[in-house]
Amino acid sequence: MKRFKNGIYAVILMAMSATATAQDYYIYVTAESDDEVAVVKFDGKTAETIKRIPVGVWPAENEGPHGITVGPEGKYWYLSMAHGNPYGTLYKYETGTDKLVGSTQLGLFPASMQISSATGLLYCVNFNLHGDMVPSTVSVVDPETMTELEQITTGAMPHGSRLSADGMKHYSVAMMSGELFEIDALDLKVSRALNLDEAAKAPMEMDHSKMDHSKMDHGAPKQDHSQMDHSKMDHSKMGHEGMKHSAFKPTWVSPHPSKDVVYVAGNGQAQVLEVDTKSWKVTRKFDTDKGPYNIDISPDGKYMVVSYKTAAKTGIWDLDTGKELARLDNSQKVTHGVAISSDSRYAFVSVEGIQDDPGMMDVFDLKTLKKVATAELGKQAGGIAFWKAED
Repeated sequence: MKRFKNGIYAVILMAMSATATAQDYYIYVTAESDDEVAVVKFDGKTAETIKRIPVGVWPAENEGPHGITVGPEGKYWYLSMAHGNPYGTLYKYETGTDKLVGSTQLGLFPASMQISSATGLLYCVNFNLHGDMVPSTVSVVDPETMTELEQITTGAMPHGSRLSADGMKHYSVAMMSGELFEIDALDLKVSRALNLDEAAKAPMEMDHSKMDHSKMDHGAPKQDHSQMDHSKMDHSKMGHEGMKHSAFKPTWVSPHPSKDVVYVAGNGQAQVLEVDTKSWKVTRKFDTDKGPYNIDISPDGKYMVVSYKTAAKTGIWDLDTGKELARLDNSQKVTHGVAISSDSRYAFVSVEGIQDDPGMMDVFDLKTLKKVATAELGKQAGGIAFWKAED
């Protein structure tokens, strides 16, 4: 009898433990061709769209919600509407109620964005998809008053807008001019730029501390064209003759949460570059499947998850070893965005679909390296942002 009771207690304790550790995850995902934002709930087993939020102000026109981010405190979420008359718009919503509380006009085709934990300002790239191949800008917005404070000129078709973990540096890549830009979040100026086409070809940074410098040729140093001081350049005067169509075609940049490196997706060359932000050199190269598009790094710094847009797959990488742990099929064609849960357990990946196919959000378990759930969304699912995990 005693043994039976102990067994019952053990079962009860196990059930209580499982209940205590159960998590619900909430994610916001845009549907660009349906002018809506979905709230998706994942309970560890099933992903379900629990709310669809209509966005935009022109009923007869598709305005294209593109970029989305949740503020550091989780109280508000922000949405860039790509198409406008002629400019795009940034909207601010309250999380939970999803009530619209503010808006401001930005540049041409505003895309991805993030808020600095240090300055409290929002930085959003103006992708300028339908404009000329000339340098575009990064808009700096005060999210409290929803006022655009500045537009900082960078490169042609800037995309992938992310901040360093301390919020002091903003990084973006210019898809057509093939550059990585670093902006000082305090003085709001471009501090450095890296030519990614040249950097991708150059030998990786080496540890020179163990080299015998007495046997080296100390002749005139070769000029390094991969690094330029853009802080003194007038980008506003650059025209068509100053632009090029990048072969590397960078589409995203993600800083590491604890190391001085950023990861850049080369959509045109099936490669991700690791760039040391101290030396401003490439330190590792990751050969990927076709069309690496978006990247997210797990909060614990262990995993890099890459969406392979052209291949309709998702890659999961171990950043310690530099090895790809898994390359998994997505549920639809045209893989888009990536967001990783705050506990570093799951990767949520938006999939656009083609023509009239619905969009999808796939959930990948970073421990088992398997796709564990899928939620159906509106057409052309794109921008994605993790909101919260809740017991």
